[in-house]
Parts: sequence; structure tokens; C-alpha cells
Amino acid sequence: MSALLEVRDLVIEYRTGGYPVRPVDGFTLEADAGELVVLLGPSGCGKTSLLSAIGGILSPTSGSIRAGGVPVTGLSGRELTGYRQRQVGFVFQAFNLVPSLTARENVAVPLLLAGVGRRAALARADVLLDRVGLTAESGRRPGRLSGGQQQRVAVARGLAADPPILVADEPTANLDYIHAEGIIALLRELRADGRLIVVSTHDDRLAPIADRVIHLVPEFRSDEQPPQVQEYAAGEVIFEQGSRGELVYVVEEGAVEITRTRADGQRESVATVEAGRYFGELGPTLGFPRSATATALSPVRVLAMSVGDFRARISSSEAPARPAPPGT
Repeated sequence: MSALLEVRDLVIEYRTGGYPVRPVDGFTLEADAGELVVLLGPSGCGKTSLLSAIGGILSPTSGSIRAGGVPVTGLSGRELTGYRQRQVGFVFQAFNLVPSLTARENVAVPLLLAGVGRRAALARADVLLDRVGLTAESGRRPGRLSGGQQQRVAVARGLAADPPILVADEPTANLDYIHAEGIIALLRELRADGRLIVVSTHDDRLAPIADRVIHLVPEFRSDEQPPQVQEYAAGEVIFEQGSRGELVYVVEEGAVEITRTRADGQRESVATVEAGRYFGELGPTLGFPRSATATALSPVRVLAMSVGDFRARISSSEAPARPAPPGT
């Protein structure tokens, strides 16, 4: 039997500032009803893009998504609108409530837009606001609600059409710890309804309640190797743009060229890194893919080290290596 949600080899790529950016590259996931799946990673790692693709808001570059047997990536027009209205609910980081509407009206909006009668839509809103503990606040507008209460209204709105899948993008990011705990407890309760809940977050407080935690960037290894000398021949690639790595490099001899490939395929030189300078630290430190390609300009000897060793090196009393020129 197929899983409720099947994501296969998903790639999402877009252009920004003339450069191709691929926040999601070959992502695969299977998840079923009654699961709470947490997508954990720092800002910029593709969490929102991934949820948007699952919700049918964003079209991926390649790969496939099936939800309840429906090929989401093959839908368009009314079929896609119907999927968004009935099969998946959204909870946004910024709440996205309509300021001029009451909590009750905000929850009812998706149903009204889908053609449900006003009386039935408001009755459903009453049920959901009771479910999230906000019956007494149903007549208040967002400006008179706390951040935690606004997020509860947003959760209720996401459940309006009783979708089998609920996706929540950083649901605790704008909340203090008291209200964050309330949202975490609510998500845990909703899982018991037999719904699939997919949450993106950089907040590891959500990890203990999850059935699965998927790290969208590689975790640092606990068995890191000590710094090692590596040698490269002229023209040899040390790492490529878009790849992921765990190592930072200090040039001991020779020179390394840093280049970046633009969206139109043209390659531009960013910098030349010579002896005594380091490069490649930002990707592994921040959990991002490499933003450029490093190639040996001449026979090169580098000292390759883990992020932990790199941090220790630059904070030591010994004279550290200098960073590469800006842009690397």
C-alpha cells in the first residue's frame, strides 16, 4: 500500500542575482497518516520551498510528489486548486491572518472561498476554535490576540477543510517559549487525529515530539578526522559549486582559483587564494551548499580540516591563517 505522501528525487532550482540556486536537490520522503515529520535545518536550506512544493504552491524543477495517490506535480488549473483546498492545509510562520476579520471569520475564509455556505463555514470555525482552545476569543481580531493565539487561529484555519495533510512552516519561530510550548503540544494532539503533519523548523525543541526528524543539511560527524595535508595537481577541482562538504581549507603552497557559474552557464572568477589564506569555510559552517567552485591554479598543497578544528585554529592565540578575499 502506498504512503499518504511520496516525494521522489525532488529538485527545486531558481535564479537569484543571475546565479542558479538549488535549495532542494534530490529530496525523497515517504510519510503516512498519523505521523508528525519534522524537517530540521537552518534558514536558507530549502524548508519553505519544500513545503510549498508539497502544498502545490510551487512547481519543482524535477522529481515527483504524490499525495493520497494524486500526482501533485502533474496537476494544473482547477485540479491543482482543488488539491490545495481539500488535501493540504497550511500554517504559515507569519500567521497571515486578515487584520480586519475576527478569529472566527479568519478560520472560515478558506471554506467560503471553496464555496461552502456562510452558516456551515462559521459553524466549522466554531468547532475548530474550540479544538485549539480559543472559543472565548473567536470574536476578536488578530490585533487583540497574542502571538500564540494568532498561531492557534492559523492552525485552526489550516484544518478548516479537514485535510489529510497539514504543513506548518516554522510554526514556533515568532513565539516566546511559553506560547511555543503551547503550539508544540497542539501539534502533538493533532497527530492523534490520524493526520499527517509535516513541520519545517530550525527549532530543535520540536524534535522530541516528532515521529521522524529529517535533517536537511548534513550533521557534523562525531568521528571527525584530524587536519590532513592534501595535494592537488594544476586544474584539479577541490570542490564544486552546489556540492556539500565538511572541510575548510588553508592554502600552504600554490594558489587556488574560486569561480562561480552564473545561471546562463557563464563562469566568472571570484578570487585567487594564495598561501596563508583559508577558503571554503562558509558552506560547512552554515550548513549551506558550496556557493562556488575551487580549482587548483598550480600544484597546490592545502591543509583540510573540520569546522571544529577550524574554529579552534582561528580562536587560538597562535597567528591564524587569513581569510580568502570577499566572495569566497
